[in-house]
Amino acid sequence: MVEGSMTQGAGQGPAVRRTAAMPPAPTYPAGAQPPPPGYTPTRRDLPVVRPGASVPTAAQEDPPTICLAPVPDGEPGSSDGPGPLFVVGDVHGYLDELRQALAAQGLIDAEGRWTAGNSRLWFLGDFTDRGPDGVGVIDLVMRLSAEAAAAGGYCKALMGNHELLILGAKRFGDTPINSSAGTASFHAAWLLNGGQRADMDRLQDHHLQWISRLDAMAQEEDHLLVHSDTTAYLDYGSSIEDVNEAVNEILQRGDAHECWDLFRKLTKRFAFRDEETGPKAARELLDAYGGQRHLVHGHSPIPYLLGEVGSEEGEDNGAAAVDGPHVYADGLAIAMDGGITMEGKMLVVRLPLDDTAPDPRADGR
Repeated sequence: MVEGSMTQGAGQGPAVRRTAAMPPAPTYPAGAQPPPPGYTPTRRDLPVVRPGASVPTAAQEDPPTICLAPVPDGEPGSSDGPGPLFVVGDVHGYLDELRQALAAQGLIDAEGRWTAGNSRLWFLGDFTDRGPDGVGVIDLVMRLSAEAAAAGGYCKALMGNHELLILGAKRFGDTPINSSAGTASFHAAWLLNGGQRADMDRLQDHHLQWISRLDAMAQEEDHLLVHSDTTAYLDYGSSIEDVNEAVNEILQRGDAHECWDLFRKLTKRFAFRDEETGPKAARELLDAYGGQRHLVHGHSPIPYLLGEVGSEEGEDNGAAAVDGPHVYADGLAIAMDGGITMEGKMLVVRLPLDDTAPDPRADGR
């Protein structure tokens, strides 16, 4: 998750409920490796907001978050034919939480090796920034891609706006770029939005090549998979193939201003949240690119979509814990960013979902 503001500091965004004036020091699961040298803890409750972006200030009347479909007995991907389909929301450098969530679904073992046979696994983007080990996340996804393919399944990933951001910071650095907020640069925007110097120091050519070749969108069965909850994908083509080709060509040309415009457009959010216009926007993308059941996205944390975060004035709206994906826009959209950067949950879920299950949020609201 990122908003490309150049005028707003990291401490000015909306805040998730706290019991103390300052956030506690970051903690890591038992047995986790300490953060790499150069890791700068990011306040997980204060994402930067880009100029002109709206943030929720009151609870929304969205359909409730829903439960997941029960997983049949047996290991994932143990049968013939295409294996079960899983999707992963925004990771943002939280490698240990990702490994735990993948293991809980039976996709990897205690050593982080693929154990899911012919299962299909999709990451929805945003591997780096804010958390302690973004490059470690990329290394894991790259390795799982090879291991899954060898086992008859696959592990694939989409381009998130943070991938565009770190690519731009690496390639263009402090090259001035004219933006709506004035003169900007990729490097400044990357630092402002949780960029970790340790990640930048560890990025190698093979990481950059892998990132730059990621697709922007994909279709799996009846599901359209994208990173951002925006209709800006329509600016790049009328088919999935056209969009992916257009994004790839922009990155290959390497023009800083063109890459910034792509980053800016894929940073937009909340296209499907409005009660009246949201379903129409979701249907527009589904009609254009395919996928009759759901549009599945990351990017906007579920507490934002539900309006369950504090306002810009510091009010506490009593945010509930999110335990699963959020279905909204008349059931057409599934949000997969569980808010790991806001002390939320790393979501790894199996599709399709059980649309009739009760609301699983902690306080039952």
